[in-house]
Amino acid sequence: QAQLVESGGGLVQAGGSLRLSCAASRRTFVGSNMAWFRQAPGKEREFVAAIGWSGDGTDYANFVEGRFTISRDNGKAAIFLQMNRLEPDDTAMYYCARQRGRWGARGPSDYDSWGQGAQVTVSS
Repeated sequence: QAQLVESGGGLVQAGGSLRLSCAASRRTFVGSNMAWFRQAPGKEREFVAAIGWSGDGTDYANFVEGRFTISRDNGKAAIFLQMNRLEPDDTAMYYCARQRGRWGARGPSDYDSWGQGAQVTVSS
């Protein structure tokens, strides 16, 4: 059974930083492109960032604007999302997921093996 577990969420003031982690089962992780999504209350789940298996390729949503960095450690079967200069609009549940579609696809239906999510709350 594919398994992803997010951690590192929390409450932070605007302008602060958080680092999210996602631990994966090796069967889920090996050879897979991975991504972060987020979903705020009453809104649709949206793409945040993706990283290719080798770690060389990355893709970011426009709203990231250089504030977030996605990375991975293949030896530990984990991906990370470093979030800096956080804003109240970044408040959401953040999910990691495995890509099943082509590289560059950003719709939730192009991903599977979703984790349970990590709550990020940014106060103004």
